[in-house]
Amino acid sequence: MGEIAKQLRLPYPTVRHWCVDRPERKRRGTELRCFRCREDVDNPADPGAYAYLLGLYLDDGHLVTSARVPVLGIYCSNAWPDLIDACETAMKAVLAGSTQRIQQKGCVSVQSYGKHWPCLLPQHGPGKKHERPIVLAGWQREIVTAHPGEFLRGLFHSDGARFANRVRVRGKEYVYPRYLFSNKSADILGLCQWALDLLGVAWRRNRPDSLSVARRAAVAALDRHVGPKS
Repeated sequence: MGEIAKQLRLPYPTVRHWCVDRPERKRRGTELRCFRCREDVDNPADPGAYAYLLGLYLDDGHLVTSARVPVLGIYCSNAWPDLIDACETAMKAVLAGSTQRIQQKGCVSVQSYGKHWPCLLPQHGPGKKHERPIVLAGWQREIVTAHPGEFLRGLFHSDGARFANRVRVRGKEYVYPRYLFSNKSADILGLCQWALDLLGVAWRRNRPDSLSVARRAAVAALDRHVGPKS
């Protein structure tokens, strides 16, 4: 290396730095768990958990990228403690090393700091979701196509509901279970419709910003994937 340095008229430490093999940069923190940034990993370790978390995020999630470390927050009602636990479990399965719960009026914000959340949730951006396009990336569509039930579970756990619908026909009252999903974003509503179609679940638009699943077979099918909140 000394001879090479003389020929190139460069300092010996510079040539040595070029020639000596250096260990590969060690991946740390969420970079190690980010399947989008690793050449040896193509999919999330738990794609079902990712599909569920994506559904939660599209409805009640917010990703702040202006801070030094991005922070993902999912807002869960205090009325559904199991939902809060499920959200936290999904975050940890997908990327988070740790989470925290921030109590707010009527809800809990489940939060996770991580530089690589923007890699996994490219739908983040300025402004409200219903005021900008929401389109899944190709790799996200592949995951949801393989796990539509988990994706729908996330959507319905955020902006959906299962309840007893009561109708009166010719003086007689009938009660039957029904699902409703509402969202101001036409794109997110369309994603819900697409996932329902993947499962063969019949639905109809009952309002411009809402859809209904009411047929007995369709409700039974959705029960197997979503079920009531708790």
